[in-house]
Amino acid sequence: MKTFLKHEKPLLTVMLQCPTVDPAIGKIRNAACNGAEAFGFQAEWLYRENQTPENFKKIIGEMGGRPCYATCYRDRYNTGVTDEELEEELLTLADCGATLIDVMGDMYDPQPDQMAVDEKAIARQMKLIDALHQKGKEVLMSCHILKFTPAERVMEIAREQKRRGADIVKIVVGADTMEQQIENLRIHDLLKRELGAEFLFLSVGKSTIHRRLGGMLGNSLILCTYEHDACSTPQQPLLRIAKAIRDDMGF
Repeated sequence: MKTFLKHEKPLLTVMLQCPTVDPAIGKIRNAACNGAEAFGFQAEWLYRENQTPENFKKIIGEMGGRPCYATCYRDRYNTGVTDEELEEELLTLADCGATLIDVMGDMYDPQPDQMAVDEKAIARQMKLIDALHQKGKEVLMSCHILKFTPAERVMEIAREQKRRGADIVKIVVGADTMEQQIENLRIHDLLKRELGAEFLFLSVGKSTIHRRLGGMLGNSLILCTYEHDACSTPQQPLLRIAKAIRDDMGF
């Protein structure tokens, strides 16, 4: 059974950020030959005209049975798309074979820290999560705060994501100083000890140790990239480096 849950080691998950289908398939084939254990298909990076069930099936089908983590955020080529339209695309990605579906924490109620506060929006999120679970899918809820965030707020968001039904909690903060990075490492340990759920806690910014070591500290996934090109996320380590850190540093 394909799953992102309860693995002995965090899955090496190669992210796909491509505007057309062929480059995505090329990256899948190359990454699969170099140790990729799962893939992250970021559908918002496809041109809108390419976001079709047929193309979703082509890309996911190329993964060779490996688990697929799918996102469909409201940025990139989805700028201006309504959350209701994104909801339909998430359900379509689930039907096309994705294993883990990313539901934005502020879906239906955009907020600066990407965590909805409107009760009606929260109820709709929980209804969507339930629908995805009924399809046999796993759900990750994400909040991309992208700035340093105190432990109390991180834990509050994590517990609320869990309450809404997420199987995996995802929070992305920031770290621009060593002091902030050390505190993020402490928060990471706090999540591991107290949350009681699988999670993905990441940071962006000038300090990169936390991002590199997250897989050794409790993250369920290691988000990496096959190559650094114009479409990849600079903070994500190369697959070969992520694999070396996980497997050769006494994980």
